Amino acid sequence: MKLKSLIITSALLLAACGCIQAQSTQVIAHRGFWKTNGSAQNSIAALVKADSIGCYGSEFDVWLTADNQLVVNHDATFKGVNMQKSTAQQCTAVTLDNGEQLPTLQQYLEKAGQLKTRLILELKAHKTPEQETRAVKSIVKMVSDMKLDDRMEYITFSRHATKEFIRLAPKGTPVYYLEGDLSPKELKEWGCAGPDYHFSVFKKHPEWIKESHDLGMKVNAWTVNDAKDMKWLISRGIDFITTNEPVELQEILQ
Repeated sequence: MKLKSLIITSALLLAACGCIQAQSTQVIAHRGFWKTNGSAQNSIAALVKADSIGCYGSEFDVWLTADNQLVVNHDATFKGVNMQKSTAQQCTAVTLDNGEQLPTLQQYLEKAGQLKTRLILELKAHKTPEQETRAVKSIVKMVSDMKLDDRMEYITFSRHATKEFIRLAPKGTPVYYLEGDLSPKELKEWGCAGPDYHFSVFKKHPEWIKESHDLGMKVNAWTVNDAKDMKWLISRGIDFITTNEPVELQEILQ
């Protein structure tokens, strides 16, 4: 009987550990929750819908236009309009797939101020460091003016922009690097909050998740749409998963 009790107790402990691990992983909607009716990638509707299903965060992409304004969009050229070479007026004249106009960052943040989800802002890599510095300065000022500092997290593939966010954003603001070519130790030395890498990087370097945690950093993986990959990352204690399938990920975590 003692052996049977020990086996049952061990099984319960393992199940509890798995539950705790799952609960500690948070869901980030990639370009908002756009795979649903009335939504579109990087639209204000996608932000609202990500908030409505209780996502930890909603990720979105930002460009600096030719007239030094900030707009929300993923592609460098979208529906024939080049974000860096066009004015804000030209960019925002573009109609998204759900009928919205392509939003400015100010419009996006104005709506975000009415919501609760965290804002995962990706600054796209621009042609020059000077453009990136102007963009970072403008973003940080706008966020501060709108009193959203405590809800912001910044991510970027650009080394220069990463360092500029660390330098210019309020101390303690999470800044993550996306490229996947630096170890946790190197990111810690930069002052990053942690690695935010494609999940294939963690398949190649699974030890980086624990190394990051040992250094006091958080870890995000993107863009994870397959249930098997989600479960693999959750089992290794990943902090965040960015996905185009936030509802499916929530169901797995539950």
